[in-house]
Amino acid sequence: MHNAYFDFAAPTNEPVLSYGPGTPEKAALKKQLAAFKAVEMDIPMYIGGKEVRTGKTVDIRPPHEIKHKLGHFHAGDASHVKEAISAALAARQQWADTPWEQRAAIFLKAAELLATKYRAHTNAATMLGQSKNAYQAEIDSACELIDFLRFNVHFLSEIYRQQPISSPGVHNRLEYRPLEGFVLAVTPFNFSAIGGNLPTSAAMCGNVVVWKPA
Repeated sequence: MHNAYFDFAAPTNEPVLSYGPGTPEKAALKKQLAAFKAVEMDIPMYIGGKEVRTGKTVDIRPPHEIKHKLGHFHAGDASHVKEAISAALAARQQWADTPWEQRAAIFLKAAELLATKYRAHTNAATMLGQSKNAYQAEIDSACELIDFLRFNVHFLSEIYRQQPISSPGVHNRLEYRPLEGFVLAVTPFNFSAIGGNLPTSAAMCGNVVVWKPA
């Protein structure tokens, strides 16, 4: 237990890189695009921290280059939905009991990794998966998702700081807790940032989330 109040100051927007001729970000992005196109990815479901492969696969192809196969994902059925819900509920109490500032730190670390080590990785995936150009991917899967994570942590600290007004001789106190059950996040195809924001915004508040990407 601790007796300190942790405050996460408002961040600034993630700078948008130019991807102009000769820039290091352009070179890194072209290298990652080539790497993704050189292999066929086998994408499982993740349930309870384990990879689940059904053998019922669906091809993944760039909308602008449908002759090229990027890989495939393993489609699930109702039984996998039930397994995912059970796995989420099994983890609910431990996650809810995790101090909120520790939960927040996880998502701030994710934002930092997206801004640095995995920037080209997430942008290249968005370009191939959604037919976006470098600028469109940069402001979506990099900058907007990074901003979502950082600003949501700040807003979470602001929410937790809010307390009800007390009358003279009375001290009202409000304690925030996660929702009962689980949150279902069904995210769209066209925006990587929304795909990352819907499940993580609920999760950083202490909720468990079943995530079904488009």
